[in-house]
Amino acid sequence: MENTVTIPKSSLDFLVELKKNNNKPWFEEHKPQYLIELNHIENFADALLKELSKTDVLENASGKKSVYRIYRDIRFSKDKTPFKHYWGGSYTRATAARRGGYYFHLEKGNSFFAGGFWGPNAADLKRIRTEFAHDPETFQEILNSDSFKSNFGTLQGEQLKTKPKGFDVDHPAIDLLRFKQFLVIKCFTDEEVLSPQFLELALDAFKNMRSFFDYMSEVLTTDANGVSIL
Repeated sequence: MENTVTIPKSSLDFLVELKKNNNKPWFEEHKPQYLIELNHIENFADALLKELSKTDVLENASGKKSVYRIYRDIRFSKDKTPFKHYWGGSYTRATAARRGGYYFHLEKGNSFFAGGFWGPNAADLKRIRTEFAHDPETFQEILNSDSFKSNFGTLQGEQLKTKPKGFDVDHPAIDLLRFKQFLVIKCFTDEEVLSPQFLELALDAFKNMRSFFDYMSEVLTTDANGVSIL
């Protein structure tokens, strides 16, 4: 890998201080430091985008544009603190044939990279469940593979407590059918985030999501008979 972009310790330390002083006067006073740290994160996001684009097709024009704003939308939130205390961003897979998206979250003691389907619409959710009901083995093979388990452990996401409408509670794939979200998450230690190898580790995490994404993309771009709907 040609890129040697790293995350400096100061970028995580700034977030710790921001969490302690989550108010506009403090932020304005320390905005020059914020802009320096933001530049580090944008450079990392840009390097990651460049490497990921070698193996996937993404909509993002630049890493800079993939990084989320630090400002929170507090209009409908009980929490009125104005700033996020983490660096976050995402990459969207391009065209209707490639479903799913990549997400990164950098925070001292709580850094992780994730991918999947946070809020699938009703039609997508029904199509996925129909596939699970018909053939759970193909997806279970992905979840049980060594690469998936070593990187992500298990499939994550919100689940129903009982069963989805139209499916039998005794269905052999009921554990899959209960999912309302489909997420894969890999956590990183602070030492890993700050290491010279972190870009490579982050890229590897995203690459290991591809079997999951490719499966979901095939399901969501075909009907129940396997015929393309694109």
